[in-house]
Amino acid sequence: MVARRSTTADRIAEAARRRFNARGYAITTLTEIAAEVGISQGNLTYHYPTKRDLVTRIQEQVAERIAEWRTEHRRGEVEDDYIRRLLFAIELMSTYRFLLRDDAQIEPGPDHQKPHRVLVDDFSALRRLLGRVERAELFRRDIEIEVDVLSRSLWILTRYWVDHVSEMELRDELDPDDRRRGVDHHLAALLPNLTAAGRRRFEAAVERAAPATGATVAVPHATP
Repeated sequence: MVARRSTTADRIAEAARRRFNARGYAITTLTEIAAEVGISQGNLTYHYPTKRDLVTRIQEQVAERIAEWRTEHRRGEVEDDYIRRLLFAIELMSTYRFLLRDDAQIEPGPDHQKPHRVLVDDFSALRRLLGRVERAELFRRDIEIEVDVLSRSLWILTRYWVDHVSEMELRDELDPDDRRRGVDHHLAALLPNLTAAGRRRFEAAVERAAPATGATVAVPHATP
């Protein structure tokens, strides 16, 4: 894919995303965003008359990023698909954290009563992947596993990993190692439910994914 040159509108949207993540949608002003970009507020409002217009553009970027990811990643082995999807989910939730956290401020009224579409889609994707894990007979048979309950527990763990890093480690942007740590926490809950062969397959998938993320590899080893 050929990289597109950044335009003023792009730089404004990126600065807004960072400010909304760090300070919150409600408290961030157009004046602050303009100052971060190094332009006048009049120049900013020429491109985006209101903060809501900025959010609309950022939401479009989310949709574009999801469509791009789906085009780039074709179905493969379940463990590779699972780890790639998990890393992507953590990246997406981190990069656009304010959209999930500040939804009531951005979409006041009846629309706020609906679950956020990104979250619904991500949970559905995780549930489908765990269904594939089950069909591949990678779950242990000596313990009772409720796949629906496991799906929800794993999703909650990953969804709030982003908030943990922001609130407990005081960082608004996750780096590759932060995302990789999120994968490790997820696997700490998933791997005990897998067969020894299943654990080895997932650990190998993490190692294969590591070069693309730039993160270090530190997964627990499967028991023989």
